[in-house]
Amino acid sequence: MFFSPEQVVGYRLLIGSIVMIFIAFLNGKSLPGSLLPWLHFIIFAIIGNILPFLLIAKGQLSISSGMAGLLMAIMPLVTLILAHFFIPNDKLNRYKIIGFILGISGVIFILGPSLNNNNNTVFGILLVLAAACSYAVNTIFATRLPSYDPLVASSGVLIVASVISFLIWPDILFLNFIDLSLISGLSILLLGIFPTAIAMVIYFNIINSAGATFLSNINYLIPVVAFFLGALVLGESIFWHNLLALLLIISGIVISRFRF
Repeated sequence: MFFSPEQVVGYRLLIGSIVMIFIAFLNGKSLPGSLLPWLHFIIFAIIGNILPFLLIAKGQLSISSGMAGLLMAIMPLVTLILAHFFIPNDKLNRYKIIGFILGISGVIFILGPSLNNNNNTVFGILLVLAAACSYAVNTIFATRLPSYDPLVASSGVLIVASVISFLIWPDILFLNFIDLSLISGLSILLLGIFPTAIAMVIYFNIINSAGATFLSNINYLIPVVAFFLGALVLGESIFWHNLLALLLIISGIVISRFRF
């Protein structure tokens, strides 16, 4: 692997911030001149970008991409619990509780076989689960804090996140570009553009228009896409207990969306 987990975090954020500054400039947007929005951007940057990006990058050193995608499906369930306590008019009901129990059962079902599976370590699984929880916390923050123009918020958050990451890990600046392969360079470039910059704009658009619980439902697709891409592109194996865990988690999410 050419990039360390810290370099993956730092360079995807740097690329994402450059892309967002360019997009915001083209759309005539300007960054906030007061301090308060930047304090909010710092919260988003740490909880919603630096921390989960690092946890996922480190976790995927010892688990498959399909497993990582499956574990990210726990994020809507964590959001349900947090929304009950921190978002008015988004309380738990019987369906949400049943859904949460099913989802947690799916995660527990993953942990058992992984103890005897050399391809997926419990430590890597716990790191990705922590990243999913971090995304859930960030979603609650984004709902409770003042809303901002999606382009402005995306630019501000990614600028702050990239600056913080290079302050935390200054050594990641020393990168030997001579040995950089085409596939590694292209991968980090696409990672910075699409799932970082473009996804951030979509994120703030949905938060402003639909709220936290609806936004968390994007995680329906993550395990499905991760499983199939892992199998098709990386040749990863899909085991029966992975599919059963996936069924439990998605069933939990679907049931949690029922209404009285």
